[in-house]
Order: sequence, then structure tokens, then C-alpha cells
Amino acid sequence: MTSHYDVVVLGAGPGGYVAAIRAAQLGLNTAIVEPKYWGGV
Repeated sequence: MTSHYDVVVLGAGPGGYVAAIRAAQLGLNTAIVEPKYWGGV
């Protein structure tokens, strides 16, 4: 299965998840890659 993303955010720290939310709000197909915790814990 092949997926297409306009934006791929590496890391879900404070900047990463805000960037992903904003990209999605702008209508971009967005993915986040985060192996551990959201929010930079």
C-alpha cells in the first residue's frame, strides 16, 4: 500500500504537533512520525 502525504512531521514535541495540526487545518494530507510520547515528554 502506497500513501501520499503533503507533509510528514518528524517528532511530536511542542513544535511538531502544532505544525502538523496547522498543516491539516490548511488542507494538507499530514503524517506524524513519533516513536514515543506526544508533547515532548
